[in-house]
Amino acid sequence: MAVRSEISCIWKEKGVIADYRTGVSLHSHTSMSEESLSFIQDMSQGLPFVQKLFAHYTTKCHKNHALTLDFVSAHWRPPLQPLMAFDLEFTQIANLGLHPLVSISDHDNMEAPMLLRTVPHARNIPVSVEWTAPFGRTCFHLGIHNLPTADARMWMERFTVATASPDESVVYKILRDLHSLKQVLIVFNHPIWDLYSVGREVHMAEVRRFLAVNGDFMHALELNGLRHASENREVTAMARETGHLLISGGDRHGMEPNANINLTSATSFHEFVHEIRVERRSHVLFMAQYAQPWKLRILRSTLDAVTDYSDFMPGWQRWDERAFHKDRAGVMQPLSNLWVGGKAPKALALGVRVVRMARNTTVARSIGMAFPGKNDFRPNYDII
Repeated sequence: MAVRSEISCIWKEKGVIADYRTGVSLHSHTSMSEESLSFIQDMSQGLPFVQKLFAHYTTKCHKNHALTLDFVSAHWRPPLQPLMAFDLEFTQIANLGLHPLVSISDHDNMEAPMLLRTVPHARNIPVSVEWTAPFGRTCFHLGIHNLPTADARMWMERFTVATASPDESVVYKILRDLHSLKQVLIVFNHPIWDLYSVGREVHMAEVRRFLAVNGDFMHALELNGLRHASENREVTAMARETGHLLISGGDRHGMEPNANINLTSATSFHEFVHEIRVERRSHVLFMAQYAQPWKLRILRSTLDAVTDYSDFMPGWQRWDERAFHKDRAGVMQPLSNLWVGGKAPKALALGVRVVRMARNTTVARSIGMAFPGKNDFRPNYDII
């Protein structure tokens, strides 16, 4: 059967929604995901004077607090609790006049959908996860959607063991077994992104090898709502070469809802999976936020990680309650527990102030130069 991937942009073709009854939100994250805190140090590198101060205060932090700041192992969690994240995605789609289907896929963790199944209006949410699958010299993120509820824990255990002990044959067997389950949707998330910094040449070589070995088990390649349009164009070209379908994936971590969704007339997630896997058709709709400058969107998403939210539940309001670092004994703790009197070490406080300066567009442009990739503040108008 011929593959049919359609791509629309809501700022160009808003009327296209009238042809469908359902919107599908794929690939978004909740407070159950763990994200690296390295961005605090990375963004400070964009301002030379701040970089020197950061190094100075890092040394003082070790001297005064006996704490060596490690931004690799330290992590933050997205601000939205599972129900808040679900409602954000649900509401964006409902406001379009469409029936919402929402699949949340946290990093190597499926607790959010399991919890949401106890909430009446979210009880039909699919059990999904973003699995870190090791392969060769890198790892790939795979969206595993709509796992059988009764076997979900078993699958999570298989994923965890495979990630901890890299073996390509084990990854192959897992994907083969997942593919045999007709209700399961397997998506190759942001395939062009060299997330583990192995170098573009190595990364792309491994992508090609991965698809040669496991391509029959990949039901679609993701157009990612947080990646630059030029990267998504590469994914589009790759899909044409490999014969894969294209699918949406917003990859939301902060307060902005997914920047793309799928349009369908399916009434359930099972029907949507059948449309992708059997009928081989997909219609990706990019939302208005994707047309905003890419670098600024990344910075704003980062800013959400270090913003305090007074209306959140106690213990989750301050940024340092949602960020974690090892204590002197090597035990991971909320940052708020690591210093006396609630006053952060100056190095960390300085880094957070630099990130918060991203609210100012001029400063954001300077900070943005610290990020790899395109230093492009132009809108993402051209998707294909």
